[in-house]
Amino acid sequence: MDISIGDKLLMKKKHPCGSNTFTVLRIGMDFRLRCDGCNHEIMIPRINAEKGLKKVIKANGDN
Repeated sequence: MDISIGDKLLMKKKHPCGSNTFTVLRIGMDFRLRCDGCNHEIMIPRINAEKGLKKVIKANGDN
């Protein structure tokens, strides 16, 4: 999976605020994501992030 810092992730499930897009702040064993709706930051294990992922929107505009 080619995910880098600054990319936006479109997830299958929505955050409680109603948004389903997240910005990647940190990658590794865990991902640190910021909700684009309410700016709440979460840490999520890589395996869970990849399972719940619908689409990656690259920071530089490439898909």
